[in-house]
Amino acid sequence: MEYKSFMKVGVVGEIHTCGYEIFNNNNIEYFVTNNKEEDQLTNELSDVDGIVVRTVKLSKKVLSNAKNLKVVARHGVGYDNVDYNFLNENKIALAITGTANAVSVSEHVMTMMLCLTKNIYESDKLVKLNKFKEKANLPNFFELYQKKILILGFGRIGKELAKRCTAFDMEIYIHDPFISDDQIRSMNYIPTNKESGFKIADYISIHLPINSETKNLISYEQFELFKSNLILINTARGGIVNENALFDALKNKKIHAAGLDVFETEPPIENHKLFSLQNTLLTPHNSALTLECRKRMAIESCENAFNFLTKSKNLNKSNIINLNIIS
Repeated sequence: MEYKSFMKVGVVGEIHTCGYEIFNNNNIEYFVTNNKEEDQLTNELSDVDGIVVRTVKLSKKVLSNAKNLKVVARHGVGYDNVDYNFLNENKIALAITGTANAVSVSEHVMTMMLCLTKNIYESDKLVKLNKFKEKANLPNFFELYQKKILILGFGRIGKELAKRCTAFDMEIYIHDPFISDDQIRSMNYIPTNKESGFKIADYISIHLPINSETKNLISYEQFELFKSNLILINTARGGIVNENALFDALKNKKIHAAGLDVFETEPPIENHKLFSLQNTLLTPHNSALTLECRKRMAIESCENAFNFLTKSKNLNKSNIINLNIIS
């Protein structure tokens, strides 16, 4: 079904072109802007009905000037770049690509776990430096088999990660206050509280939003609880792990290693002190940027905007974060 172009969508930040086909095929007017400056965005988005946005900040000033705005569709899962309170106060929908990135991110976590567990980069370096016979000098490396992993947050990504850890015969512990212990047990995983999980985990993988409750969730106090062989992985949001405390723990061998795809400030400052450590694996917030995932996020974010604006029965309501507020 085609719709007359009675609505307009602004796409803030380039997305894969397959997403634009949703608008093209339904005669929806849209434009793409790569501007990041608040004043420019305020002007450009003033007459839109919907916004599809990647990582650019949408402030109250930008949003309040868009008098026709009905929906903001995030190209991703996190929404800390959008003024969520303003959206709620004005009953503007906030949509996420809830189903798009779970596979990509969970595979990224497994990659980090395996690389850090097996000393992959140090081993690669030995061969390339013609030091093949010095392999006995490498630090101990380990197996994932029967190791304990604590997954913090058991949404779509956490569930996909648990499936992959099951294939490695790991013991899988789950902490998520929004999911009942019985539900976790029904999936053959082990429910736990944070403190107990912190004390027994060989691996911790974080899959939580950043908010007042999760900021600095893992800091100096928590590092005192961890086992010395712990590998900590964060592909969720910077700020959940206190980076100063993490540096101290890694430098003083309080934990074995850490893999980070996210940082408190992005991009991190030049010569960040974590860069000096050998027991880290750092990636530039790209765990969800596989080609397949970029295509899925482009399609899902544009579908979210289109389906909401047209009141389509195909709208995936589970993708609307504030559905209970705007209803």
